[in-house]
Amino acid sequence: MNYTIALDSLHLLLLFTAVFILTADYIKTRQPDSFPPGPRTFPIVGNILNVDFTRTHEILTQFVGRYGDVFSLRIGQTWMVVLNGFEVLKEALVNQGDSLEDRPYIPLVEDVSHGRGLIFSNGNTWKQQRRFAFSTLKYFGFGKKSLEPIILDEFAYLTSNFLFNCKGKPFNPHLIINNTVSNIICYLVFGHRFEYSDEKFVKLMKWFGKGLEIEVSIWAQLYNSFPLLMRRLPGPHQTAKHIWNSTNDFIREEIKEHRQNWDPSDQRDYIDCYLNEIQMGGNAFDEENLVMCVMDLFVSGSETTSTTLRWAFLYMAKYPEIQAKVQAEIDRVIGQSRQPSMEDRANLPYTDAVLHEIQRFGNVIPLSLPRVTDRDIQLGGYTIPKGVLIIPNLTSVLFDKNEWETPDTFNPGQFLNKEGKFVKRAAFIPFSTGKRACLGESLAKMHLFIFFTSFMQHFTFSMPAGVKPVMDFHFGITLAPREYEICATSR
Repeated sequence: MNYTIALDSLHLLLLFTAVFILTADYIKTRQPDSFPPGPRTFPIVGNILNVDFTRTHEILTQFVGRYGDVFSLRIGQTWMVVLNGFEVLKEALVNQGDSLEDRPYIPLVEDVSHGRGLIFSNGNTWKQQRRFAFSTLKYFGFGKKSLEPIILDEFAYLTSNFLFNCKGKPFNPHLIINNTVSNIICYLVFGHRFEYSDEKFVKLMKWFGKGLEIEVSIWAQLYNSFPLLMRRLPGPHQTAKHIWNSTNDFIREEIKEHRQNWDPSDQRDYIDCYLNEIQMGGNAFDEENLVMCVMDLFVSGSETTSTTLRWAFLYMAKYPEIQAKVQAEIDRVIGQSRQPSMEDRANLPYTDAVLHEIQRFGNVIPLSLPRVTDRDIQLGGYTIPKGVLIIPNLTSVLFDKNEWETPDTFNPGQFLNKEGKFVKRAAFIPFSTGKRACLGESLAKMHLFIFFTSFMQHFTFSMPAGVKPVMDFHFGITLAPREYEICATSR
């Protein structure tokens, strides 16, 4: 009898607990009637089960057909609103940009950055760090003609030490391109380049893509939804933290070496200038902020450009007739003996159009980076309350049927007019738009144009015999091609 009573009491307790949890979950996560629609949520986990996190950008773009250009999702306890289409993103990020200036609190990011740096800081800290970074990097040639020789020297080093030795044999371009692009950032930030044989540096290059992939995986979603639990459990989320903490340790060693040889009257790079700012007692300037700023510049400035170039090789191998037209234009305008320059861009409209189409179709940053509302806003006829996470779906813009003639086809002609001249397209926003647009956009454009033009000037890319290009991807903060081998034949 006592056993039965105890069992009944346990059942009642469990029932009461379940009802309490479900009620608390409903009260905590309910939104006003004017909130954007979205798929039905499940208690506790929200819409985690509705999304395939290996191709999130595709799933969210498909949701547009059901719920419209402005719709909502709940991941764990966090509500987010996904913005789709060029007009909606322009209204939100440009016209109402002041309300979407901040980054949200994301536990997996916060546990590494602690609100510091250039990308995930907010308020006055972000404004000061961004202003300082922009002015300092501009001083060292950021986006200026004076940086062209550095890029061209790195390309010459790459070709003389690696690609010419391949002699048309298949190779995986991943690490070598990462190293090449990263060395330009290293020149600006560290004041020197790294040899391609530097084991510590190569290890970092291998890690970056993996870390960015984990950051938006199901493991990251679980971590951000249930941080107290996930901090104590093993899994890929712990690998991501290890990657970023190891990167920070690498940067601290560089800062330590800078301090040992630091001369305030001879500022050689970004770190030297930052140390001088710390010495002068600049508000919000300290060594831990320096570490995070350098990591943000180091990772974002290298991974996006190198990923775009890896897509470029694939597209050129897939469309040899397009590659041939690019090479013919370069031969006609530049020839084989002179190095490319940014001044050549105006005279290379087809090459420029192909490069833009690679960026559009490659879709390297498919969901941009999240924002958070700092006040209630009206968008698309809906009310989005303060504190809601915002996902700008750049995929929906770069493939918007209202903006592109052939959105789902690789077509450089979309950037050319009837006379064959290059045409800017308002919906071309691979670097996002508004106040939080990519700080390094001008440098990335220079990187991409000079590297791509140099590669096309000197090499023809093709797949190994009997192999077809595979255009599949690894979804992460960046959308990277799957590992592949390619042949670079000297022209």
